[in-house]
Parts: sequence; structure tokens; C-alpha cells
Amino acid sequence: MAEETTNKKYPLEKIRNIGIIAHIDAGKTTTTERILFYTGKTYKIGDIDDGTTVTDWMDQERERGITIQAAAITCFWKDHRINIIDTPGHVDFTAEVERSLRVLDGGVILLDGSQGVEPQSETVYRQAQKYDVPLLFFINKLDKVGGDFYMSVESIAEKLTDKGLPIQLPIGREGDFTGMIDLVKMRAYKFEGELGKEVTEYDIPEDLLEKANNYRKKMMEKVAESDNKLIEKYLSGEELTEDEIRTGLRKLTINTDIYPIYCGTSLQNKGAQKLLDGVIDYLPSPKDKPPVMGIKEKSDEHIELPADENGPLAALAFKVQTDPYVGRLTYFRVYSGKATAGSYIYNATTGEKERLGRIILMHANKREDVKEVSAGEIAAAIGTKAVTGDTLCSEDNPILLDRISFAKPVIGVVIEPKSKDDRDKMGEVVKKFLEEDPTLEVKANQETGQTILYGMGELHLEIIVDRMKREFKLEVNTGIPQVAYRETFRNPVDVEGKYIRQTGGRGQYGHVLIKVEPLERGEGFEFIDKVVGGSIPKEYVPAVEKGIKEAAENGTIAGYPLVDFRVTLYDGSYHEVDSSEMAFKMAAIEALRKAQRASDSYLLEPIMKVEVVVPEEYMGDVIGNLSSKRSKIEGTQTRGKAVIISAKAPLAEMFGYTTELRGMTQGRGSSTMEPSHYQEVPANIAEQIVSGAQS
Repeated sequence: MAEETTNKKYPLEKIRNIGIIAHIDAGKTTTTERILFYTGKTYKIGDIDDGTTVTDWMDQERERGITIQAAAITCFWKDHRINIIDTPGHVDFTAEVERSLRVLDGGVILLDGSQGVEPQSETVYRQAQKYDVPLLFFINKLDKVGGDFYMSVESIAEKLTDKGLPIQLPIGREGDFTGMIDLVKMRAYKFEGELGKEVTEYDIPEDLLEKANNYRKKMMEKVAESDNKLIEKYLSGEELTEDEIRTGLRKLTINTDIYPIYCGTSLQNKGAQKLLDGVIDYLPSPKDKPPVMGIKEKSDEHIELPADENGPLAALAFKVQTDPYVGRLTYFRVYSGKATAGSYIYNATTGEKERLGRIILMHANKREDVKEVSAGEIAAAIGTKAVTGDTLCSEDNPILLDRISFAKPVIGVVIEPKSKDDRDKMGEVVKKFLEEDPTLEVKANQETGQTILYGMGELHLEIIVDRMKREFKLEVNTGIPQVAYRETFRNPVDVEGKYIRQTGGRGQYGHVLIKVEPLERGEGFEFIDKVVGGSIPKEYVPAVEKGIKEAAENGTIAGYPLVDFRVTLYDGSYHEVDSSEMAFKMAAIEALRKAQRASDSYLLEPIMKVEVVVPEEYMGDVIGNLSSKRSKIEGTQTRGKAVIISAKAPLAEMFGYTTELRGMTQGRGSSTMEPSHYQEVPANIAEQIVSGAQS
């Protein structure tokens, strides 16, 4: 049934590109399974515990019961095409959420109704705000013990935003949860028949009528704010029509002035159909979004491109994946124009022309070939060399779209091939993973000959190593995890760098004067050219910047990268014959090393935001244990019979914490960690790190 619809051409206003995002274990994949079932995409509902879900198709996902890779899938509801990306909830895979939100038009944030807003819920909400993504909230798992819709709504207001607006209310609590009240239609709904397929409408129960009227009044006040005519009508005491209410809610949602709140329990098959209605009613189509902004190639001219299939091609590659059957897949979102299979396109990021081979629509790990995709659509290409963040366009109208920024990795592990054959293979395999995952980095230790793979957390690296073994039959040994320390400058310094070599015949001459200044945490690296009077010819300045960047890869304290500093090149000298790019690069390297020694440099370590949930009786032991790990306890909160402890802790102290916590709490405690910031390492710890690096 639904497969026939795939080839139908849908107008832009009938397309929705949405992401399902949440904290781990809030029910994202279960909800997606219900959506696929009710839209006719699948004929049975997959189960996470049985490992039969559609979007969690990797072996590692099915074994662990978590989502690792964002899965794209297309389905159809009430004559609309919905492209869904089911994203991971575990913080180690937050890059998958970041790149998905960059190309999506709207999102659904799921909350576990017994927990309310959890740490990763906050992270994904901030990511959605960064890209100005309109959202719906779906409070899930209301059938659970402790499931509380009103507590969850309150937690949205306390921890995220005061723009949350319930447009449904639950009927019943916990095991007695039976359905919901629709505040727009002022009707009640329950879900009956095989797997909740039959949605039955009935009168609102008497005991909930007053509460429903109170919440509807709040909703109507908001709706009236969306339009001057509606304000007049509302204030004059006239009743707004259903269409006027929906139009007002849609306008407010698209402008991110409100976030409609839905409720249900996906596992018990209650609420998914109404959530789908909400996606169509309130989340934007590609046409509702502002034109995409880009920069004309080789200029600073800004260009706006509206979503128009007849416009010039502009698409963004947002994900690379190695598919065991078809090879390298590049996911891309088309913002303007059309991309046709077999045609030539221009990669404005690399400046290369290349052939777009096959274009396929992805249904999780199943593929369907299509001839073309137009503005507003998401697809995957086979044959392109584009990587995450590259702009694909036509050569006649080159445009550069904003790239996607990702957090830097905080933890590394030594990987060594088990045999000579594996050694030859490892370089190629690692290269594929680096193309797939922008939060991975690899570094070769020149002194030891070891390869260090850096990622976002222990689970992240564990999954990568497991995939090496399963997907590529590559056997590797791994060392103990290592913290990704950084080095930086304490004070501003002015230094001179010289590189002069005379070897008979033509020599080498480079001479630079630079000022190095520390920047605030997270500001990165900045290079300023302030050379005047031609003391250094312009053609040598890029070589100086290159030398600075190269020297910054290995600091002088313990060999860790230098971060958060500004270099101003203000003077120097050159030789008509002996000067070269290489000489100026070497002079810059020497200057930066001098600066680090002169500036009283210091080490930085990653600090993690930690949230621990434990039964009350273990609170004292857990806080004491965290304090012994150099943690700063930021607060505690009681939720039912559990206590939530918030802390900031150095990553170096937190390896294996999950296992330690289980032991302390007889398996009843849980924790989440995500990178927060970098801060200075205490002097006594820094001494141990430096001596360890030098030994």
C-alpha cells in the first residue's frame, strides 16, 4: 500500500522533514516503530528487546537496545510525505543529532513521563535552538509507575523553556492511563482494536472537564496572540473556530513562539496517530522555512535561495555512511533545485566537479532507487566523494552553505593491529570511520609508533572498535582509555623566530616577530596579519600561519594540542634570494615553541557534566564517592523515591564509573555524562601527567 505512494510527487507544502530526538531510553525508536506501523510502512511492530526494530538495524544497536546511527525513513500520512530521522539518545553519539537537526525542518522531543526533562533532553533542546528548529514535545511512557504528565510539563518550564503549551491532557494515570483529551477539538480519544489502530472519539469525562477548560483557556490566549484579527475576536467574547485555532497554533509553532505538548505511551500503542496529526498540523514544510543562506563562491556576497525545485541546485551533505551492500553513502538535503541520478554536480567546498551516481531513498537499511530528488527532500547518493558539511550545487551557480560544527573529542584509546595483514588494512578502515564520523580524530604518536583514536566517550570508542571487527574483519588490540588533554598560554608574550641555514649555494632565511595572547575557553585559534611596509612579502604569510598551526598540534609541556590563543604576526625580515615558504614556516614553528616556554603555559583537562540518579538511601555514599573524584557537586533534587545528583567532574577520574556506581547501589543507580568544558589541571595532577608523557 504505502510503497506505491513513494513514487508519487508531493508538493512542498505536503512534505515534513522531522527528527525524533530525546534522552536515551525515552522511547524514540519505539515511537518511530508505531509511526511506521500506523502509516502502513511496516506490517508488524518491531520490538527493541527482541531486536526487531526497523531503524535500529545495526548489530550493536540490537544487542544494546540503543540507537547509534541516525536512521532515515520515509512514510506517508493523510496525503503527506514525512521524512523521519530517528536519532541516538546516548550523549556519545550527539553528533548524529547535531547533523540531523542542521538539515531538518522540525523535531519531536520525547520525554519519559516518569522522569521529565533529563540531561540529554537539555542537550538536544539546545541543539534545536541553535538551528531554530520548531518542536513538538511528546510526553511518553505515561503508563509507567511514576508517569506524571503535569510534572513533565513543569520540568519543561523549569529546565528548558516557558514556551511549552499543552494541547492534550492525559486521561488516567500510570496503569490507568487510557487516552487523552484534545484541547483544540475538546474531545476525548482512546485507542482500541489490534495494536491500537482504531482511534475512538468520545465526550470528555465529567471529572476532567473543568481542568480541560482551564488548559484550553490558556491555549486560546496564546492562539489569539498570533494574529490581530484573532485578538479582537477573542476579546469580544466570540468563539474561535477549529481552523482558526490550528492556523494560530501552526504560526506560533513555526515561529518557535510555542512548543505544543502531546502525551501518550508508545509501548501500549496510545498516542502515535495523534502525534502524526500534530506533525502535519503544526510543524513546518520546507516552504514555511526561511530561504537557505549561502555565500557566492570566491566572494563575500550573500545569497538567499528559497525552496524551489526550479531554482539552482543547492544541497548539503550531512552524513557519510559505509553500507555493507552498496559501499559509501552520502546523505544530503536538497534546499533548492533538483539533483538527478547520473548527472554532474559541483562540490563548492572542494572545488571539484563529480558525477552523482545513484540516488536512493533510505528506509533505514533498505534502499530504493529514484531518478531525482527536489528541493525539500532528503536522500542518499552513491558515487560522490562529498563529506559531512560539503555543499553540492551546479557549476553555473556555485554557492557555499554553512558547514556543520561539531564538538571536539575528549577521550582516546590506543589501537594496534593484531597482525601484519591487519596493519595494512587498519589505515583504510580508520579513514572510512573518519569520513563517517566528524567527532572522531586519529593521531599517530611519532615516538612510540602507536595510533590513538579519539572520540566522545568510552561507549563511542567501544562501538567503533566493535564495528572494525564485525564490518571489516579487522582485529585490533586496544589500550586503556586516555584523556584528551590540551595546553594553552597563561600570559601574552612577544617572541622572535628565526630559521637561517647556509649550506653553500642557496641558503634558507625566515624571520618573524609574533605576539601570542591567550583567549577565553572554547574560542579556538585566531591568526592576524599586521605586517606593514613589506617587511615580510604577502606570499610568505600563509606559510607562517601554517607553521603556527603545525606547531600547535604538539605543545611543549606534554605534547598535547595547543588551544584558545591568538597569534599576531607584526614584523620580520626576508632575504631576496634565500627566503622561502619552508623557511618562514620553520621560523613560525620556532617562534610558537619559544612563546609557550615564555608564557608559563599550562594543561587543560575535560570536565564532564554528570547526573546520577540513585535511591535516597545511597545518596551520602554516592556524593562522598564523587567528591573523592575531584567533583564539584552542583545540587540535588528529589524525584519520587530517587535523588538526582548534579555534578561537574574531571573525565580522568570517571573512567569505569558506571560499573563502580552499580556496585555501590546494588545495581539501582544510573548515570549520564557529557562534555561540559575544559579547565586548568591542578598542579600536582599536572606533574603526574607531564612525567607520564615524558617516561
